[in-house]
Amino acid sequence: MGTLILENLFLELALLLGLAALIGLVGRMLRQPLIVSFIVTGILAGPAVFHIARSDDNYALLSDLGIAVLLFLVGLKLDINLIRSIGLVSIATGLGQVCFTAAFGFLLCLTLGYDPITSIYVAVALTFSSTIIIVKLLSDKRETDSLHGQIALGFLIVQDIVVVLAMIALSAIGVGAGAGAQSSTDEVVGALLSGAALLVGVLVFVRYIADPLTDRLARSPELLLIFGIALAAVLAAAGEHLGFGKELGGLLAGIALASTPYREALAARLAPLRDFLLLFFFIALGSGLEFGNSEGGLLSAAILSLFVLIGNPLIVVAIMVAMGYRARTGFLAGLTVAQISEFSLVFMAMGVRLGHVDIAALGMVTVVGLTTIAISTYMITYSHELYAFCERFLRHLEFRAPWRESAAGPGPGRYDVILFGLGRYGTGIVERLLAQDRKVFAVDFNPVAVRAARDQGIDAFYGDVSDPEYLAELPYDRAEWVISAIPDHEGGLTHEDVRLTIIQGVRRAGYTGHIAVRSRGGSNEHLLAAGADLVLQPFRDGADRAIELLDGHLPTARRADAGDDLRDSRA
Repeated sequence: MGTLILENLFLELALLLGLAALIGLVGRMLRQPLIVSFIVTGILAGPAVFHIARSDDNYALLSDLGIAVLLFLVGLKLDINLIRSIGLVSIATGLGQVCFTAAFGFLLCLTLGYDPITSIYVAVALTFSSTIIIVKLLSDKRETDSLHGQIALGFLIVQDIVVVLAMIALSAIGVGAGAGAQSSTDEVVGALLSGAALLVGVLVFVRYIADPLTDRLARSPELLLIFGIALAAVLAAAGEHLGFGKELGGLLAGIALASTPYREALAARLAPLRDFLLLFFFIALGSGLEFGNSEGGLLSAAILSLFVLIGNPLIVVAIMVAMGYRARTGFLAGLTVAQISEFSLVFMAMGVRLGHVDIAALGMVTVVGLTTIAISTYMITYSHELYAFCERFLRHLEFRAPWRESAAGPGPGRYDVILFGLGRYGTGIVERLLAQDRKVFAVDFNPVAVRAARDQGIDAFYGDVSDPEYLAELPYDRAEWVISAIPDHEGGLTHEDVRLTIIQGVRRAGYTGHIAVRSRGGSNEHLLAAGADLVLQPFRDGADRAIELLDGHLPTARRADAGDDLRDSRA
């Protein structure tokens, strides 16, 4: 009998994994994040469709472990030094977006007929954006180093801090709820003191134990990985036992290792396990969802989805414009919050566990998650094209001059060369031009690269060369050359588009001098036809230069032939 049950469980698990792989493949073809595929898999595997997932207790256990690992990874990112490095704009934009989204979302939920408690939960859930999706999409487009990319990543950290605070608040509420009417105040106070003791223990671990222990464990990467999972599970279990919930315990476990030098390696190794275990969270979630209760729930989901897709980006644009940024920068950064995240569903699931919201509210937020994640993926992927379509409307939001970006614009004086791209290749070109007493105006969209170049004495300025309006503002008066040293990239906005944008934008600005652009190779006739005078191919050009340097040291053709004859005779 036991063998039969085991075989049935194994068959059930195999069917679930097969369904997840199939849905994941379809999602990949549709360019959807893995989270969307997981949610769809959970819904299809639940009783509403195929009812494959029947072993609820087993999936609930894996789901709990997945949540602990997920929040452990969130805690790993909350290094105190990293938090201190967040810029003012990221803090202001992150907090502003959270506050305005929560306020407008709360009023919208009340208008839709939800009670105040449910409205609070849903409004807070709408404030969280998916770090996993945003980082992946920005990385694919090579925009993590851009100004809008860095601002977006900064306010994602702010959102993670809000997640922590929200989880702590819910855990505290859970303690009060778990005390019950018959429990004394002493029991509640005792639980709070136990939680404080747990926090103190974590702080002591961080201060005295974390670094030397991880130094020893890191000698075996597999052992470090097991320790990370064990710490997350142990503290999650401790949090659950003390009444604070496994979520808070997982967060504390991550924070305990956040200041160690191995947190990035640990996070990278745990990411695949997190994704695998989250599948069972969404299976457990989907098996308990009820979508057939009312058309009003779907209508509410549609309205809230529009609010997230349109309202959230506009909130970010308004805040960033008020702080002195271009509407374009605000728009590109704002698109990254046009979805809710997996934390939104975890947050709502905690509310269901505490009895504050019903399963219908969780189902409605799940629909919002599916809709916003799916649509925002395309919005972020085609953000530049979307801005070009919306530009005439967004320009009216610039009620004040974008002084923050203008301050990083063209400086005084006239320049011999204007160069785009301060990577290794571009910086090398600038250094050699400066050695020839040429005056160079260097542009990059990475503020860190700009600061590093300025430290070397280079006239470097922030600028987004994919913005034609920025190209029109550059000091072309005396420039003999405009050089694009931007490296080739694949995916997202392709390098071909950037090069053509540069050539066409510079020519439209009235520049009549010479233009050189970087290329990996292949046919470059379209670049020359667009107006480029020279195509730079670093690898080929570097090989040609290497041959020139080696020319006087290479053996003559005669000696080479003699050597070949000698080798042939020995053979």
